[in-house]
Amino acid sequence: MDEPVTSVPDLAAQATHLSPVLGRYFERSWSHGIGHRLYDTAGRGYLDFANGIAVTALGHAHPRVTAAIHAQADRLIGPTGAIGYAEPVVTLARMLAQTLPDPIDTVMFLNSGSEAIDGALKLARRVTGRPGIVAFRGGFHGRTFGATSVTTSNINYRTGYEPLLPGVYFSPFPGAYRTFGGDEDRATTECLRILESLFETVIAPSSVAAILIEPVQGEGGYNPAPAAFLQGLRALCDEHGILLIADEVQTGYGRTGRMWGFEHAGIVPDIVAVAKAIANGLPLSAIATRRELQERWGRSAHGSTYGGNPVACAAGIAVLETIAAEDLIASAARRGAELTAGLGRLKAEDDRIGDVRGPGLMIGVELVRDRATGEPDGNLATALVARAAELGLLVLSCGLSHQVVRWIPPIDVTSAEISEGIEIFGEALRTT
Repeated sequence: MDEPVTSVPDLAAQATHLSPVLGRYFERSWSHGIGHRLYDTAGRGYLDFANGIAVTALGHAHPRVTAAIHAQADRLIGPTGAIGYAEPVVTLARMLAQTLPDPIDTVMFLNSGSEAIDGALKLARRVTGRPGIVAFRGGFHGRTFGATSVTTSNINYRTGYEPLLPGVYFSPFPGAYRTFGGDEDRATTECLRILESLFETVIAPSSVAAILIEPVQGEGGYNPAPAAFLQGLRALCDEHGILLIADEVQTGYGRTGRMWGFEHAGIVPDIVAVAKAIANGLPLSAIATRRELQERWGRSAHGSTYGGNPVACAAGIAVLETIAAEDLIASAARRGAELTAGLGRLKAEDDRIGDVRGPGLMIGVELVRDRATGEPDGNLATALVARAAELGLLVLSCGLSHQVVRWIPPIDVTSAEISEGIEIFGEALRTT
């Protein structure tokens, strides 16, 4: 239900002192959020399946999270990492470590996904004594200098910043739909072969510190890595003493129907980068590894003034408590199956949908000009995102040509909300 308002400020018109650099999907002015709806300053509610790009995974103003924030704000706000310990920071580190497989048991808190990636790259180089980093084409890992250096999902993210971090090498990501006609086995075999060729002709594996991968590419188009490919990476890393870094910034916290995206492949990375959903909207991220790695990294080898802010960590505790209390990982898997089925029905009715893919509640709908050739249609995806918003549903686009509509509902989304979202998107398709 829309909410009454007494004033309707046009915030976009007033934003003359905000930088124009930040890209925005919409020019709407937002007032507040309640549950899974975001309200504009005119009082209209939108079903929020964007979540600040997978950040507010429990929706807006979640009572448990909000109560934890208020209680901690009354006790201690400022960071204490440089001078000792604060209870919520210590507690969240323990709770987060308990969600990860052995031997991962040690956590360093930072502020953002980009910072977590930068820290992971520094850790890998320092503890291995090797310079090389291997990442994958189409990957997105952040906007800081190190994170930009391993990002190739959009040329605009790199243009004008060269020379970037040296010693970074890119290999093809096994996106089965666009390159391999949906054949995951072929995608796995070919992309592992090319990676091994990289080791034979460009950089020796003995010079590679880490291989970095998103279990499901985010900005690159919601492309899941086949389980066999991730297993192959783990084997290569073990063979050559290379650290495997899982970028779980978007895939973590139940998003894929498992707590961590890498769990679908039955592997254990050496380093896990965590952010986005960790504190349901407050700035917080983490690097998680086995303790021995961070001991070798060395005291004061890395740090952060604000990382592990007590208020953000209190929110993080409430997030993990809620996930456990409400069995939200299993729920995300069930709701994801419902969403995939509903989007599959729309695909059967509309040839402009080339593919519906992704685990759990991280689903990409690829729009094409021609299903036979798979030619991407970014203009259609952009128009659909705009039309869906007009109809009351917030979804986003991604992919090299912005041709993929990405669905990232809250992980506690209901069946009724899934049905509502599918109905609105179907209407957007019919009228676009």
